[in-house]
Amino acid sequence: MNFKQYILPVFILTAIFSSKSALGQQKTYLETLASPNEWVDSVFHKLGKRAKIAQLFFVRAHTDKGKAYEDSVGNVIKKERIGGLVFFQGGPGRQAILTNKYQSLSRTPLLIAIDGEWGLGMRLDSTISYPYQMSLGAVQDKQLLYKMGLEVAKDFKRIGLHMNLAPDVDINNNPKNPVINYRSFGDNKYNVTTKAAAYINGMQDGGLLVSIKHFPGHGDTDVDSHYDLPQLNFTKTRLDTLEIFPFRELIAKGASGVMVAHMSIPALDTTAHIPSTLSKPIVTGILKEELGFKGLIVSDAMEMKGVVKYFKDGEADVMGVIAGNDILELSENSDRAVKLVRKAVRSGRISMERIDESVKKILAAKYYAGLHVKDTLAESNVVADVNRVESLNLVQQLADASMTLLRSAGPIKALSTEKRTAIISIGTPNVTLFQRDLGSAYKNSVFFTLDKTANANAVAKVARELGMFDQVIIGIHDSRLRPGNGMVLSADLKMFIKDQSAKNAIFALFANPYNLSGLPGLENSKALIVAYQKEDFMQRAASSVIKNQLIPTGRLPVTVNAFYKYGDGL
Repeated sequence: MNFKQYILPVFILTAIFSSKSALGQQKTYLETLASPNEWVDSVFHKLGKRAKIAQLFFVRAHTDKGKAYEDSVGNVIKKERIGGLVFFQGGPGRQAILTNKYQSLSRTPLLIAIDGEWGLGMRLDSTISYPYQMSLGAVQDKQLLYKMGLEVAKDFKRIGLHMNLAPDVDINNNPKNPVINYRSFGDNKYNVTTKAAAYINGMQDGGLLVSIKHFPGHGDTDVDSHYDLPQLNFTKTRLDTLEIFPFRELIAKGASGVMVAHMSIPALDTTAHIPSTLSKPIVTGILKEELGFKGLIVSDAMEMKGVVKYFKDGEADVMGVIAGNDILELSENSDRAVKLVRKAVRSGRISMERIDESVKKILAAKYYAGLHVKDTLAESNVVADVNRVESLNLVQQLADASMTLLRSAGPIKALSTEKRTAIISIGTPNVTLFQRDLGSAYKNSVFFTLDKTANANAVAKVARELGMFDQVIIGIHDSRLRPGNGMVLSADLKMFIKDQSAKNAIFALFANPYNLSGLPGLENSKALIVAYQKEDFMQRAASSVIKNQLIPTGRLPVTVNAFYKYGDGL
């Protein structure tokens, strides 16, 4: 990487955050927090000690589990007077209706969040899924990510959401990472920071709270904290200069929230088995004091094994408050947690000043989100309102901008729509949109499909027929729900790919780029398009490149091996 590549993101980052509230938001959340506020003060002074403690706890909500489950959440809202909700699976129309109900049950308005790293589609049916962050890491036009942030904010606000527990700003510098991976913008700290900045600024200009995650950096782990406690065995210097870099930069530029991960980091806290979420030296000492973060500090889910494995029976909740978290999401038992924190206050283990600090930050967030004004969500046309034409067009623009061409553009430019063309899809039993879209241009074409388990006979049959064709175009498809590592293809298919790579075949990979390391010989192909995901918008984009209708401008956001390196692309 040359000197210009190192310094450019700094200027981009500054420019991205320079516009103050493009959509007319009068104050940022941090400015709201720092200003006198009559509503916040009025609500705060009406809360008793128990009600204040309850404001720190956010519980799980679904709209796909039936009425009994929905009613149980309503009972928790009424009885426990919790601070907010985190919605998971369901649908947008159902969620709007249920949000109205839940808000009507709460004495203090609820702050409502969801994990929406790639938009509402991460959790809800009938909504838009934008490309994953790994795909966005390839996009060179940061303005497209800013626009995505604005569109996501519109969607969230339409169904009564106030906070996106995103984006993921982890640097995925461990290709074997089982939990971050495609959720990261890549393995380069500058690229991760500038792409995250654009997305954040769009959301915040749209009036949405964000929560950058997973502090102090979950990218170099090979353990999923949902199931166990990962260890980060690096020096403080290494953590400061790499893992913490995006957090430091984005905090300095006004990110409204930070989510803390469940990781054991001996260089930052030597306490045995202590997750970073429960560590006062990490949450208060580093995040609040060293980095100067003034915004909302959100714990990762407190029900995850990474936190409750060693701190059981509600002790994790108490320690999370002591550590300095403002919002503790998804406690195993919120009623028990509030009682235990109250007991800790009475015993002097936690001060009310510690509680009050977080309550005021949460109330300021509610004011920023507009909850000081009573309102009811419109319950009709919700699905149409969160599937706007401009949003769908933006999805395709982002996919187009992510297309990454490796090797050479010459073989693609030399393709003729008049020649006999074999268009092959590998990894799926059915004809793909990629094939049909190309077939509309290459009229003299024939489609072949080879499923991921195709044996030697099936592969040999296709290989024999290829002698009749002048041109061969091959799409390699990962059919799994999420584009992780370890895409399964039979040994015969891999040999077929290797053989065709040595000829003049054009390839498009609809999979996580890390899967390139499992396809030996593909590095010898004459033209290779990395298309990152299996979705139709990626297939359309790759087809447009092969039809010479789109110039690919994407760059690899990760280094895969010696053949495929960060920044590669023509």
